[in-house]
Amino acid sequence: MLPSPTMASMTQKLSGMLSNGAVRALVQSAVPRGQRLLDVVDQAVVEDVFAHSVKRQCGVSLKYMLDFGSNPIERQLILSAQFLHKELPVRLAHRVAELENLPYGLSAKSSILKVRDWYCESFKELRNIAPVKDSASELKFTSLLRSIYRRHANVVPVMAQGVAELRRELMGQGQAGALLELPEIHQFLDGFYLSRIGIRILIGQHIALHEPPKSNHIGLVCTKCSPVKVAEDAINDARAICLREYGSAPEVTIYGDPNFTFPYVPSHLHHMAFELVKNSLRAVQDKYEDAEKDAPPIRVVVAEGGEDVTIKVSDEGGGIPRSGMPNIWSYLYSTAKSPVQMEDLKDGSGDGPVVLAGYGYGLPISRLYARYFGGDLQIQSMEGYGTDAYLHLNKLGNSQEPLP
Repeated sequence: MLPSPTMASMTQKLSGMLSNGAVRALVQSAVPRGQRLLDVVDQAVVEDVFAHSVKRQCGVSLKYMLDFGSNPIERQLILSAQFLHKELPVRLAHRVAELENLPYGLSAKSSILKVRDWYCESFKELRNIAPVKDSASELKFTSLLRSIYRRHANVVPVMAQGVAELRRELMGQGQAGALLELPEIHQFLDGFYLSRIGIRILIGQHIALHEPPKSNHIGLVCTKCSPVKVAEDAINDARAICLREYGSAPEVTIYGDPNFTFPYVPSHLHHMAFELVKNSLRAVQDKYEDAEKDAPPIRVVVAEGGEDVTIKVSDEGGGIPRSGMPNIWSYLYSTAKSPVQMEDLKDGSGDGPVVLAGYGYGLPISRLYARYFGGDLQIQSMEGYGTDAYLHLNKLGNSQEPLP
């Protein structure tokens, strides 16, 4: 596609500030004419977006968030707002540039265009608001952050709809086998969702420092988070869903010291534990639904190490074939019957991730949440017996954000 005169002049202007790859990507936009960013926003905004998209992002650590937020006096809040005023446009611009240039026609999907426009609108608002200099301007900036936080609440399911549309197209073309062979899509989604976690953590932490103080909390972070107690809550929630779906639920036993605590974001830990237990409950329930003997219990073990806190979820649900193991990390694969529909979504403003039944996002998103604070999620399975999931959480809190 040849660039229009407007696009050509814009490319010439940007060539001095963008890398060759970025200019080439801008010219060869994957979005059809009439829907490109240049068609829906002013040229000056597009230039500003792509200029910011090549700037370096600045990462933070959990320990830094704790140290910085431990005494949220006026001066600290102003410094936090000034950092976000500078950092958030860069992070948003990186994502807008990517959303504009996705392969396989993904950028042209209506859901993806909607997310791109949300990010661009937030970018414009952040660029247009006056610099933070005092308490009054900091409060105004925080009000804007609340608005942006709400706007982006449903980004994950809306993005998932666009990816699901691509999945249906490939299957309709008889290319179901190609679903797991699109490394560019998976790499993009990993980076996009990881970036979203960081953006929501930064915004949510700043907003939370304005809320009435909660016991043992610094913003979103609980300084005395008990992994055993959070896991117990997640187990109860997962069993409640299993009972509703199947009419019964296998027992879950948990081993670990409930008095052990460490700094972490409880909502993230709850989501990851919930996802792992939910998967095990489903596997065991399916295997033993018609069996004469009782289903064996699922075992959850919480162990404290020198560097990590590890949570192991073990089941005897029959395991996963070795050939199927790569599928569990794919955003294009799901064994659930039907994805949630947009009309089922509500405008949430929680700081935890959205649970997406039927999109195959549970494990990939959970692994990203673990990795964001320096942990990891690993799955080992024995076909014919069961599966062990190992959730590693960085105990020290000194890991820098893995910025895409």
